[in-house]
Amino acid sequence: MRELGLLELLSMPKRLFIEGKEIDRRSVGERLRLFLEELGPTFIKIGQIASTRSDLFPPDIIAELEKLQDNVPPFSYEEVKKVFHSEFGIAVEEMFDEFQEKPVAAASIGQVHVAVLKTGEKVAVKIQRPNIRKIIETDLEILQEIATLAERRLDWAAKYQLKEIVHEFSKSLKDEIDYANEGRNSEKIAKQFIHSHKVYIPKVYWQYSSSKILTMEFVEGVKLTNIEKVDLLGFDRKVIAERIVQTIFQQILLDGFFHGDPHPGNLLVTGKNKIILMDFGMVGRLSPQMRDHFGSFIIAMMLQSTDGVIKAIIKMGLVPEEANLSLLKSDVDTLREKYYDVPFSQLSLGEAVNDLFTVASKHGIRIPTDLSLVGKALLTMEGLVERLDPELSIIRIAEPFGRQLLIERYHPKQIAGRVWGNLLEYGEVVTELPKSLKEFSSIMKQGKMRVEVSLSDPDRLLTRMERVSNRLSFSIVLLSFSIIMVGLIVGSALAGDTTTAIWQLPTVEIGFAVALVMFIWLFYAILKSGRF
Repeated sequence: MRELGLLELLSMPKRLFIEGKEIDRRSVGERLRLFLEELGPTFIKIGQIASTRSDLFPPDIIAELEKLQDNVPPFSYEEVKKVFHSEFGIAVEEMFDEFQEKPVAAASIGQVHVAVLKTGEKVAVKIQRPNIRKIIETDLEILQEIATLAERRLDWAAKYQLKEIVHEFSKSLKDEIDYANEGRNSEKIAKQFIHSHKVYIPKVYWQYSSSKILTMEFVEGVKLTNIEKVDLLGFDRKVIAERIVQTIFQQILLDGFFHGDPHPGNLLVTGKNKIILMDFGMVGRLSPQMRDHFGSFIIAMMLQSTDGVIKAIIKMGLVPEEANLSLLKSDVDTLREKYYDVPFSQLSLGEAVNDLFTVASKHGIRIPTDLSLVGKALLTMEGLVERLDPELSIIRIAEPFGRQLLIERYHPKQIAGRVWGNLLEYGEVVTELPKSLKEFSSIMKQGKMRVEVSLSDPDRLLTRMERVSNRLSFSIVLLSFSIIMVGLIVGSALAGDTTTAIWQLPTVEIGFAVALVMFIWLFYAILKSGRF
């Protein structure tokens, strides 16, 4: 906005009255954070999402964005009752046996109340703020307009595809404010651990839920933000840390559907070191193909194969054609040697991820949204695991998952499935071949064959064509006046002694003079263009 001149335009009247006042010496990152907090929930959420994109923003900005807080005063119980009535058509008292009017937590998008169902189950009820969706949608439209304007006028905005980034942020935020979507995400992740005694996901009560209200099973445990209480109650930090890492890797590498924001506030620990996951507004998805390629990446790192890492990245479709693969290989090789199997006491996974994003930016590699969310999940996990067990090596825990991926990839059933899929695809091609040939023949007969030509240097071709055109024009002009002159001379000779007005004029001399002037003018114009 500053580069577009909007800030100067809006603040111009203020400048008349701030002469001599103390200059704001806060950093750009701090002023940006305060600016976003003042603008409200949309910009706070987008700032929080932006804090995960180390490939797009510098470290000092990221550090400030990570401090963004959306703790705001709760809205009244009267408004809570209005939301319930608009969603279900009945009063709160008719739906619940008990309902605590004071929320246990409040944020910019919603707040949580504890209640008891008529059937006796204790539940946590998340309620969305009134009109918050309309506010967010309006803010997102404004951001999209600003991004469009920026791409038209600023080179860096076009380079980083600012409109696409805003679109990604908008989609993530809209998913997060749809509580029904969060409930579905919760159930999908619960199925991943349905037989696990290490991880638990609270149950969703759909008959008491909607897009603005989410009712879930109330679970008790110790938040992992309170490490002192974890120690006081005798929980095993090492076991908890390993289970958290295993849980995240299972979701990312095996299931392809993972919690996008596993920060300590969304994790509880209960009896027998069981982990409880909550708040699934932000999730990541990896397609089977992307998961396979990402698995290849992990396996290559496990085997310390630089070539394997490069191949996996290329298969992900991340590396642009103009990238220098030799330099990329050198940079990846350096990262592989620096970060393989080193305990947290000696390095930071966050530093490793930032280094990887720096390499990506250096080589023009664009990180897909879901992969950046993988990076966010790993970074968040690092901060928590480092507090629980600083000596734990995440790569070591990832190795069994890498081996399992390798076994699954080359399992006879998987190979047979891929072969069968290829045969079906080739069979479809062969079946449709006669039809395609017939259509091609018909197009050829009708003279409608379309040919597309790709030029590596169109400006050079246009310059050559212009030179040919200028020379041709020059030749045509000379030929035209030559014909006129010859006609005049022949006519004069045939006329003999016949006296007419035209032959009394010095026709040949005038024609010669005109031809000479036009010849000089055309020759000068062509030479001036530099394309003769």
